[in-house]
Amino acid sequence: MTVKSLIAGAVLGSCLATAAAAEDPDLIFKKTTVWKFLSPDHKLGTYAIDDPDVEGVTCYFTVPEKGGWVGWLGLAEELSNASLSCRQVGPITFKRKTRQGDEAFSQRRSLIFKRMQIVRGCDAKRNVLVYLIYTDKIIEGSPENSTSSVPISPWGETTAPAKCSEWITG
Repeated sequence: MTVKSLIAGAVLGSCLATAAAAEDPDLIFKKTTVWKFLSPDHKLGTYAIDDPDVEGVTCYFTVPEKGGWVGWLGLAEELSNASLSCRQVGPITFKRKTRQGDEAFSQRRSLIFKRMQIVRGCDAKRNVLVYLIYTDKIIEGSPENSTSSVPISPWGETTAPAKCSEWITG
Protein backbone atom coordinates (compact mmCIF):
# COMPACT_ATOMS: atom_id res chain seq x y z
CA MET A 1 0.00 0.00 0.00
CA THR A 2 1.27 3.43 -0.89
CA VAL A 3 1.11 6.49 1.31
CA LYS A 4 -1.38 8.06 -1.12
CA SER A 5 -3.77 5.11 -0.86
CA LEU A 6 -3.51 5.18 2.95
CA ILE A 7 -4.32 8.88 3.00
CA ALA A 8 -7.18 8.41 0.51
CA GLY A 9 -8.57 5.60 2.68
CA ALA A 10 -8.37 7.77 5.79
CA VAL A 11 -10.13 10.67 4.04
CA LEU A 12 -12.86 8.36 2.68
CA GLY A 13 -13.33 6.79 6.11
CA SER A 14 -13.61 10.23 7.67
CA CYS A 15 -16.20 11.31 5.09
CA LEU A 16 -18.24 8.15 5.60
CA ALA A 17 -18.12 8.56 9.37
CA THR A 18 -19.31 12.15 9.04
CA ALA A 19 -22.16 11.15 6.72
CA ALA A 20 -23.18 8.30 9.03
CA ALA A 21 -23.12 10.60 12.06
CA ALA A 22 -25.84 12.76 10.49
CA GLU A 23 -28.15 9.74 10.47
CA ASP A 24 -27.15 8.15 13.77
CA PRO A 25 -30.02 6.77 15.81
CA ASP A 26 -30.75 8.14 19.29
CA LEU A 27 -29.26 6.01 22.07
CA ILE A 28 -31.95 5.20 24.64
CA PHE A 29 -29.78 3.04 26.95
CA LYS A 30 -27.22 0.22 27.07
CA LYS A 31 -27.17 -2.84 29.31
CA THR A 32 -24.05 -4.93 30.02
CA THR A 33 -24.42 -8.61 29.16
CA VAL A 34 -20.82 -9.81 29.66
CA TRP A 35 -18.42 -8.09 32.04
CA LYS A 36 -14.81 -7.73 30.84
CA PHE A 37 -11.97 -7.09 33.33
CA LEU A 38 -9.68 -4.66 31.49
CA SER A 39 -11.65 -3.83 28.35
CA PRO A 40 -15.14 -2.60 27.45
CA ASP A 41 -18.02 -4.95 28.29
CA HIS A 42 -20.31 -6.69 25.78
CA LYS A 43 -23.62 -4.81 25.79
CA LEU A 44 -27.09 -4.60 24.34
CA GLY A 45 -27.82 -1.14 22.95
CA THR A 46 -31.36 0.16 22.52
CA TYR A 47 -31.84 2.95 19.98
CA ALA A 48 -34.62 5.00 18.38
CA ILE A 49 -34.82 6.20 14.79
CA ASP A 50 -37.55 8.31 13.23
CA ASP A 51 -38.67 7.07 9.83
CA PRO A 52 -37.14 9.58 7.39
CA ASP A 53 -40.02 9.22 4.89
CA VAL A 54 -43.00 8.80 7.22
CA GLU A 55 -43.42 11.52 9.83
CA GLY A 56 -45.08 10.29 13.02
CA VAL A 57 -43.38 6.84 13.16
CA THR A 58 -40.44 5.94 15.39
CA CYS A 59 -38.71 2.56 15.43
CA TYR A 60 -36.90 1.25 18.49
CA PHE A 61 -34.32 -1.48 17.99
CA THR A 62 -31.93 -3.38 20.23
CA VAL A 63 -28.67 -4.85 18.94
CA PRO A 64 -25.73 -6.62 20.62
CA GLU A 65 -22.48 -4.65 20.76
CA LYS A 66 -19.18 -6.48 21.16
CA GLY A 67 -16.84 -5.31 23.84
CA GLY A 68 -13.23 -6.23 24.33
CA TRP A 69 -10.42 -4.40 22.61
CA VAL A 70 -11.53 -5.51 19.13
CA GLY A 71 -15.02 -4.08 19.75
CA TRP A 72 -13.58 -0.91 21.24
CA LEU A 73 -11.46 -0.38 18.10
CA GLY A 74 -14.50 -0.94 15.86
CA LEU A 75 -12.98 -4.04 14.24
CA ALA A 76 -15.38 -6.67 15.60
CA GLU A 77 -18.04 -8.23 13.43
CA GLU A 78 -21.24 -7.67 15.36
CA LEU A 79 -23.83 -10.41 15.83
CA SER A 80 -26.84 -10.42 13.49
CA ASN A 81 -29.42 -10.57 16.30
CA ALA A 82 -31.78 -7.60 16.53
CA SER A 83 -35.22 -6.82 17.85
CA LEU A 84 -37.57 -4.14 16.52
CA SER A 85 -40.63 -2.25 17.73
CA CYS A 86 -42.13 0.60 15.70
CA ARG A 87 -44.89 2.91 16.95
CA GLN A 88 -47.04 5.80 15.81
CA VAL A 89 -45.86 8.80 17.85
CA GLY A 90 -47.87 11.54 16.12
CA PRO A 91 -50.01 12.21 13.08
CA ILE A 92 -48.70 10.13 10.16
CA THR A 93 -47.65 12.16 7.15
CA PHE A 94 -45.87 10.68 4.15
CA LYS A 95 -43.03 12.89 2.92
CA ARG A 96 -42.56 11.16 -0.45
CA LYS A 97 -43.65 8.13 -2.42
CA THR A 98 -41.59 4.98 -1.85
CA ARG A 99 -41.65 1.31 -2.85
CA GLN A 100 -42.31 -1.86 -0.86
CA GLY A 101 -39.13 -2.86 0.96
CA ASP A 102 -37.42 0.54 0.72
CA GLU A 103 -34.80 1.22 3.37
CA ALA A 104 -35.74 3.41 6.32
CA PHE A 105 -32.39 3.00 8.12
CA SER A 106 -29.05 1.24 7.62
CA GLN A 107 -26.05 0.77 9.86
CA ARG A 108 -22.64 -0.89 9.40
CA ARG A 109 -22.20 -3.99 11.62
CA SER A 110 -18.63 -4.91 10.65
CA LEU A 111 -15.62 -3.16 9.17
CA ILE A 112 -16.62 -3.90 5.56
CA PHE A 113 -18.98 -6.77 4.91
CA LYS A 114 -22.04 -6.65 7.19
CA ARG A 115 -24.92 -4.17 7.29
CA MET A 116 -28.10 -4.01 9.38
CA GLN A 117 -31.17 -2.60 7.64
CA ILE A 118 -34.67 -1.53 8.60
CA VAL A 119 -37.00 -1.63 5.60
CA ARG A 120 -40.65 -0.60 5.30
CA GLY A 121 -43.68 -1.89 3.46
CA CYS A 122 -47.43 -1.40 3.35
CA ASP A 123 -50.22 -3.87 4.11
CA ALA A 124 -52.75 -2.08 1.88
CA LYS A 125 -55.71 -4.27 2.93
CA ARG A 126 -55.36 -3.24 6.59
CA ASN A 127 -53.69 0.18 6.10
CA VAL A 128 -50.72 -0.89 8.23
CA LEU A 129 -47.04 0.03 7.85
CA VAL A 130 -44.80 -3.03 8.27
CA TYR A 131 -41.13 -2.74 9.26
CA LEU A 132 -38.49 -5.49 9.02
CA ILE A 133 -34.99 -5.44 10.56
CA TYR A 134 -32.34 -7.82 9.23
CA THR A 135 -28.61 -8.10 8.61
CA ASP A 136 -26.96 -8.87 5.30
CA LYS A 137 -23.42 -9.76 4.29
CA ILE A 138 -21.76 -9.54 0.89
CA ILE A 139 -21.29 -13.31 0.70
CA GLU A 140 -23.81 -14.78 3.12
CA GLY A 141 -26.86 -13.18 4.70
CA SER A 142 -28.47 -13.99 8.03
CA PRO A 143 -31.95 -15.33 8.75
CA GLU A 144 -32.04 -13.39 12.03
CA ASN A 145 -34.81 -10.79 11.77
CA SER A 146 -37.67 -9.07 13.54
CA THR A 147 -40.87 -7.49 12.27
CA SER A 148 -43.05 -4.70 13.66
CA SER A 149 -46.25 -3.12 12.39
CA VAL A 150 -47.83 0.31 12.80
CA PRO A 151 -51.59 0.58 12.14
CA ILE A 152 -52.23 4.05 10.71
CA SER A 153 -54.72 5.64 13.09
CA PRO A 154 -56.20 9.13 13.41
CA TRP A 155 -54.15 11.31 15.76
CA GLY A 156 -56.48 14.02 17.01
CA GLU A 157 -57.52 14.66 13.41
CA THR A 158 -61.02 15.13 12.09
CA THR A 159 -60.02 13.81 8.67
CA ALA A 160 -59.38 10.17 7.80
CA PRO A 161 -55.79 9.00 8.22
CA ALA A 162 -53.50 8.65 5.19
CA LYS A 163 -53.62 5.41 3.17
CA CYS A 164 -50.19 3.79 2.96
CA SER A 165 -51.14 2.21 -0.40
CA GLU A 166 -51.22 5.70 -1.92
CA TRP A 167 -47.60 6.31 -0.88
CA ILE A 168 -45.88 2.91 -0.91
CA THR A 169 -46.13 0.97 -4.16
CA GLY A 170 -45.19 -2.31 -5.42
